[in-house]
Amino acid sequence: MMKKLVILTGAGMSAESGIKTFRDSGGLWEEHKVEDVATIEGWYRNPDLVQKFYNDRRRQLEKAVPNPGHTGLKALEKLFDVHIITQNVDNLHERAGSKNIIHLHGLLTQARSSKNPDMVIDIGYRDISPGEQAADGSLLRPNIVWFGEAVPAMEEAADIASQADLFAVIGTSLNVYPAAGLIHYVPARTPVFLIDPKPVSVYTNHKVDYISEGAGKGVAILAEKLLDFTT
Repeated sequence: MMKKLVILTGAGMSAESGIKTFRDSGGLWEEHKVEDVATIEGWYRNPDLVQKFYNDRRRQLEKAVPNPGHTGLKALEKLFDVHIITQNVDNLHERAGSKNIIHLHGLLTQARSSKNPDMVIDIGYRDISPGEQAADGSLLRPNIVWFGEAVPAMEEAADIASQADLFAVIGTSLNVYPAAGLIHYVPARTPVFLIDPKPVSVYTNHKVDYISEGAGKGVAILAEKLLDFTT
């Protein structure tokens, strides 16, 4: 029976694909303050600005391609029961072919009703027009979990983490909650691996194997290390 490998990915996972994050520029995200484009208050203040921001992100995503880190995780499905929990709103894990993916913070290629979080539609890479409405008559908004909003997939993610035989963290500072708390659901004896080119402090009793590389090279090193756990 294959071991369950659970992987938590963050912005560093997609950095080599050219997807920028607000943490790269001192709290500015493509020249915008995060509170203006990634909070519900920002949406209420200026929905047109928020729509334009995510329309631009969608166009950027359409041109991006999965990097060797994404394809490397797909390849691990030959040896492990792989489950990916991602903080990223891009679809690069899907485009690399990975099967079991939980998006904690939503997905750029989807939109939803402003009133009903469950009224979600796929929009691909198209723009959401100013004033465009959902089926219930409310403004159509990006299906993104903004700062301060509840994370609907958190319970499912915690359940998967609690079943991990092996757990890896790739490209996240473990500073954004509740996602950062997932490591506390991982069984005490489960080996933990952390891939990040920058130093990351992990507050856990788990033994952590640090791989100080970006996602592409880091996943290749991880794959080598995981061979010890296939028998």
